[in-house]
Amino acid sequence: MKLNLENVSKTYGDAKILKNVSLNLESGGVYGLVGPNGAGKTTLIKLLTTLEKPTSGKISLNDADIILDPKAIRGKLGYLPQDVNVYPNLTSVEYLTYFAGIKGINKKSIKPHVEELLNLFNLTPYTNKKLGTYSGGMKQRIGLACALLGNPQIIILDEPSVGLDPEERMNLRNLFETLAKTRILILSTHIISDIELTAKNIIVLQSGEIKFAGTKDDFVNTNANFEQAYLNAIGKGHMYA
Repeated sequence: MKLNLENVSKTYGDAKILKNVSLNLESGGVYGLVGPNGAGKTTLIKLLTTLEKPTSGKISLNDADIILDPKAIRGKLGYLPQDVNVYPNLTSVEYLTYFAGIKGINKKSIKPHVEELLNLFNLTPYTNKKLGTYSGGMKQRIGLACALLGNPQIIILDEPSVGLDPEERMNLRNLFETLAKTRILILSTHIISDIELTAKNIIVLQSGEIKFAGTKDDFVNTNANFEQAYLNAIGKGHMYA
């Protein structure tokens, strides 16, 4: 599985949000997408999920142009937005079953698949409760379960560990590493420790431009630690010196 971006730009009015972004992503490891607020991370995710189209450039999945043919990626995509909106009057089973139907999952497979995901995210004891009664962390786990419906080959997660306790975050990191072995998994977060402990590859975005794209080892390289490498990448390596 290969996802490629070639000179992708996105403009809103006079504002250039993304500027000639080029990336080559492959299955086999977590990609950590980091950058300061306003760097263009959310816009990049919207383009990858076909929620928006670029102003210029090309995005392809295994040589299929997803701008011209969004269906080429949508059937293979799992996406967790930064803000998870649930239907408060549905139970977790009803919610996941509904989205499984939208994704076109075989009807006979939906029930066991939903049960598997609820168990994976430790939500089985709460299956009869309405989502409106769930805590923020539980809603986040439902969002993650929804993102994994249909065993997607491309998984894009925007702030996935928000609201989770330390044990849940650790379990999530282990899950990401397992999933990424055979998939493209993009993790966007401001929690640097999650990226440092999970990502195999690092993408640093600032002011709409790629400041670094490569392995974590190359990213840290001669820097004292991961955080210092990040500050150097965005040009703030000596901000507290």
